[in-house]
Amino acid sequence: MNKTELIAAVAEKAGLSKKDAERALNATIDAITASLVAGDKVQVSGFGIFEAKKREARTGRNPRTKETIQIPATRLPAFKASKTLKDAVAK
Repeated sequence: MNKTELIAAVAEKAGLSKKDAERALNATIDAITASLVAGDKVQVSGFGIFEAKKREARTGRNPRTKETIQIPATRLPAFKASKTLKDAVAK
């Protein structure tokens, strides 16, 4: 399912127009993104937790030249599914 299909599904289930569903989905994504950028965690009951995790700097190896390189520290978005979501998918 891509974003367009998700918007159509949300519009149908919520009884909204596709334009309103798209605005709602975009607002949700923007709010989650802003919270992660600020370093906050977003918990959606029954769905899961979005958070930004830190990855420490480390030494890597260029596979082509076998040269050792330094990989800088970074922050990455992460998602942990709730038990409710895991159980629903497992059925």
